[in-house]
Amino acid sequence: QVPLVESGGGSVQSGGSLRLSCVASGYTNSRYCMGWFRQAPGKEREEVATIHPYGRTTYANSVKGRFTISQDNAKPTLYLQMNSLSPDDTGMYFCAAAASVGSRCATFQYWGQGTQVTVSS
Repeated sequence: QVPLVESGGGSVQSGGSLRLSCVASGYTNSRYCMGWFRQAPGKEREEVATIHPYGRTTYANSVKGRFTISQDNAKPTLYLQMNSLSPDDTGMYFCAAAASVGSRCATFQYWGQGTQVTVSS
């Protein structure tokens, strides 16, 4: 499989914004769901946002209203716009892909290497 390559992480102060990008060649077609996940030190990896080929998006409650997932199939790139960041958003952010099964997403099984986001208070 073609690798997923994230970028756009960095250090930002609380209240700031970042936009993460994931080059997703080979995944941006009607067969794959795409998602962003994150893992903070000492914590389990958690789902942040997903987007289905039909356009439906899902968000973790902790990021609703602050983060926006989108994709540009022409590039092809997945994005995560993150606004009003807080220290609780600190972690390694991963791009991932999963096969779409009808209106649902299968288990995410294709992963990028991650990009670090650090939010200071």
